[in-house]
Amino acid sequence: MIHLTTNVDDQIVLKVVNSLCDVLKISLPQAADEFGDYMNNVYLQKFYKIFYKKANSAKEFLLKMDSVHVAMTNDLPDAKPPRFEYEWKNDKTLIMKYKSSRGLIDFMVGLTKGVGKFYKENIKVTKLGNDKVEIVFP
Repeated sequence: MIHLTTNVDDQIVLKVVNSLCDVLKISLPQAADEFGDYMNNVYLQKFYKIFYKKANSAKEFLLKMDSVHVAMTNDLPDAKPPRFEYEWKNDKTLIMKYKSSRGLIDFMVGLTKGVGKFYKENIKVTKLGNDKVEIVFP
C-alpha cells in the first residue's frame, strides 16, 4: 500500500485520470465519483480513520473538512490543499465554496459523495460551477 508523503503534480494526475477515462470510456465526473468512494471508504480508512471517528454524520464531517485538509497536509512540503467556505441555504442545504487554483471541483464532488456513503447517508451533491457544491442532507 502506498502512503503519499509528497505532492504529486496535478498535470501528471490529470493525464493519468484522462487516460483512464479514455480506456474505460467513462467521464471525468464518473472517475471522480469512483475516486471519492475509494478514498473515503478504503484508502483513508487505513491512515486517517480518526477523522471519521470524530464525526457522527456526513454533515458534521464536511463542516470540518477545511481543518481536516489542513491537518492531513501538514507533513507534505508545499501542499496546497483546497480551502472551503460554508453557507447554509436552509437547514438541510449547505453550499460549500471550493477555494483552489487547482480546478479539481469534480474530485470535490466525488469525495463529498464518498463521505455520504461512508456515513450511510443519502446526501444529494450538485456541482454549481467551478467553485461551489450544493449538498442536501436527508
